[in-house]
Amino acid sequence: MRRWNGWGDDSISDPVPATGAATLARLVGEGTPPPPAALADVVAAIPPGRLPAHPSVVIDAETRLRHGRGQSLPDWLALRTGRPGAVPDGVAFPADGAEVRDLLAYAEVAGARVIPYGGGTSVVGGVTPGDDGAPWLTISLARLAGMRRLDADGLLATFGAGTVGPDVEAVLRARGLTLGHFPQSFEYSTVGGWVATRSSGQQSVGFGRIEALFAGGTLEAPAGTLEMPPHPASAAGPDLRQLVLGSEGRLGIVTEAVLRVAPLPAVEIFPTFFLPDWERALAFTRALARARLPITMIRTSTPAETYTNLALAGHETVLRALRRYLAARGAGPGRCMVLLGLAGPRRLVLVTLAAIAGIAHDFGAVRAPGRLGRQWQAGRFRTPYLRNALWDAGYAVDTLETAVPWSSVDLLARELAPALRAGLAADGERVHAFTHLSHVYPTGSSLYTTFLFRLADDPDVTLARWRRLKALASEAIVRRGGTISHQHGVGTDHAPYLPAEKGILGMEVLADVARRFDPAGRMHPGVLLGDAS
Repeated sequence: MRRWNGWGDDSISDPVPATGAATLARLVGEGTPPPPAALADVVAAIPPGRLPAHPSVVIDAETRLRHGRGQSLPDWLALRTGRPGAVPDGVAFPADGAEVRDLLAYAEVAGARVIPYGGGTSVVGGVTPGDDGAPWLTISLARLAGMRRLDADGLLATFGAGTVGPDVEAVLRARGLTLGHFPQSFEYSTVGGWVATRSSGQQSVGFGRIEALFAGGTLEAPAGTLEMPPHPASAAGPDLRQLVLGSEGRLGIVTEAVLRVAPLPAVEIFPTFFLPDWERALAFTRALARARLPITMIRTSTPAETYTNLALAGHETVLRALRRYLAARGAGPGRCMVLLGLAGPRRLVLVTLAAIAGIAHDFGAVRAPGRLGRQWQAGRFRTPYLRNALWDAGYAVDTLETAVPWSSVDLLARELAPALRAGLAADGERVHAFTHLSHVYPTGSSLYTTFLFRLADDPDVTLARWRRLKALASEAIVRRGGTISHQHGVGTDHAPYLPAEKGILGMEVLADVARRFDPAGRMHPGVLLGDAS
């Protein structure tokens, strides 16, 4: 069963290996395991809902609790400490677009705010109700799932918006196809959520971000229905799909999406290279991006992240052998790991790998044994489970990400993690922070930073410290001209920083569009536009 206060299936547990626990204690201090809140106690304290009766609206407290929070650190704090705050007054599970329209009409009569709910994986406060005095209705898309149509000739597959990642791939792979969209939240995130948050997958360099895969679909809005036909191309005015992409539920609810799929590649490999230092790793990465080779993924870790990932991996005997192997070839303590993805016909993959080997030689890159890439592929969606174990050990973990031009990548990489490490010095607390380039483009790269610090005895202190670190990092990103979100969306957490990117006129245009689709302003106020009353 899915955890009510953490990540993933509650039968899966990834403990922190002994070497990793010792490393964290040395870096930030010993954690103190927090006392867990019991589900029954939290459910018992939830007040009754305020919505009028409706045959499709579920009002029991546990269902409302399980649909009231996402996966951000404030969400975890609220649930793990038994203080969930506002939860929706009811949760509905429509089966088709007609039922969605009926629920939107019901919300208007009831004076309710509406939150679309896909997989509940938002890490930016994207599914949490406000506390503005109005009743809140969460509309889950769980029953709007499955492949509806397949155009095999045109490589177009239509899915219900509530279809989760594994189900998308299962039905496509049975037909020799793939979407190739693998965000870290793949196990639980949904097609509609990918579209609404402008998602990026781990292999988007090759398969494309969701804006390249989203060919059309249907949006149900308070003002009506928007149909977006999947034309191969069009010069008929502005592309309305671009309004829906990244709209985060402010315009309405995506009920189905037409996606561009691809033949399943004959070969898929994940070669791993180590560079002697950050300067050469960055240059190697930029050279690969500029070469425009058919690579599906480039993931480059700073020395701090390389060190941390190896420490938390366990298998100390194997890692000692790897370190000796790399050191003998010039990749010592300052080493950086670069993980690549290649997919396609066997001959193309081999030719691409040969071209990569030539570039690698120019920068002193050492290719690691093949099992590293295979291990990453096998466990690629298990990483979030470690967050559960770290919390139980007394540590809070969060991530943030951006994208900047190449001229700013090195500057921000050198600035962001060190600033976070010093961010709680006034409290006498240490922070461990590390970065990798998760998605690389010819013009620049994303930077994905993880930071970890000890939980305080008082949850309010932990939340205040997180806010301080989040603001420090967000301000640094804006100062360097980075986007406030490369792949996580805006939600409520990033909304204060969006005007720096969009400008005054841009924000006014977004607000105007939201009013056209949602005249009464019922669709999740506060998200994206930061306009909660």
